[in-house]
Formats: sequence, structure tokens, C-alpha cells
Amino acid sequence: MDKYEELKRKFEESKDKENAISMAKYMRNLFSFYGIPTPKRKAVYKDFLKEEKKLEKIDWELLDQCYQDLHREFQYFVCDYLLAMNKYLTFEDIPKLKQYITKKEWWDTIDCFDSVIGEIGLRDNRVEKLMLEWSKDKDHWLRRIAIDHQLNRKKKTNKELLEQIIVNNFGSEEFFINKAIGWSLREYSKTNPTWVKEFLDKYKDKLNKLSTREASKYI
Repeated sequence: MDKYEELKRKFEESKDKENAISMAKYMRNLFSFYGIPTPKRKAVYKDFLKEEKKLEKIDWELLDQCYQDLHREFQYFVCDYLLAMNKYLTFEDIPKLKQYITKKEWWDTIDCFDSVIGEIGLRDNRVEKLMLEWSKDKDHWLRRIAIDHQLNRKKKTNKELLEQIIVNNFGSEEFFINKAIGWSLREYSKTNPTWVKEFLDKYKDKLNKLSTREASKYI
């Protein structure tokens, strides 16, 4: 039995039909679910990921199979796999990652790819130029990743990059963009509240009210 089939067997054994209905409803019925809660889902493949780490390389064939599966838990697995194996990812892998990002797009997987791309960016500064490009893309999910890819970097945050990416998204009426702007500023305010306050004052006439409200939570 190959890896994908083994994972599918384990997911099938753990499925919860009643919970699957609730999970699908929460995600606006955009995806099918096995109904496996996050802790239990991660437990299903915990040992599997340990074994994958020993191989020290990304199994793209497996990830392709998983991302094509109709059940959302398989996309969550891909996200957890990429986070666990992130040190083996390079800048050259981002076009492949983009293929996943732009399929079955919704906030749950997008917020995972924030971290996946962000970690690569800590190792390769070419990501900065790419994020500036993504910040102006017609796909608002790519723009959201650009906005939030520096989340939790604290003192390692590139303030100038963050500012330019946010400025590139002024005027957007997209909820997920304005929420992301507020989120990125709110998180950075925990490290540098003075800079964020000055940013909010500087662009008070440009920022969406949602962004300002989110960003001001801790200052």
C-alpha cells in the first residue's frame, strides 16, 4: 500500500459523519470532510511525519495526490507536512507551492501557507521581491499571503517591506485583505507598538476601518 492509500485508510477509520457535516457547514460547504477534529487528525499522521523527516526530501508525488483529494483533511495534511519539512524547501519550490495555494483557496489553507512561505523567506531574501509582486496580484489570496507572511517574526520583521505591501493594498474592499492588514499590524504591535501607532497615524485616511480596529487592539 502506497503512502497516500495508507493515509486515506487511516482517515477513513477516524471519520465522523456527524462532525463532517458541521465542519463542512462552517466552511460554507465549499469542501467535503471526514469530520476529524484537528488534534485527532494530527495524531493520525504524527508518526508518519517523523518517518518522512528521516528521508530529508519533499515527496511531491505524495503531496500532489493529497491535494487532489476531495476531503479537506488531505489539504490540511499537506500544510502540516510542508511546515514539518520546511527546511528542505527552497525558493525554487515556490512555483510548486503556488499551484497548491491557488487551488481550493480559502482562509484555512491560506493562513498555513503564510507560515510556509514566511519560513522560506527567513532563509532567502528573494522572497521579499516576490511578496511585493504577490501584494499586487489579482488573486486576493496571494495578496493575503504577502501581507501576513511575516507574522510572528517579531524583531526580524522587515518594517519597510510590511509597509509597502500594505500600501499596495489600500483601497481594497475585500474583507480578507483588510482583516489581514489589521492582523499583521496587530501582531507586530506586540513587538513595536510605537512603529504601528505611527503607521496608523500616517495612513489614517487610507486604512480601512476594519484594519484600523484590528491593528489597534493592543495599543
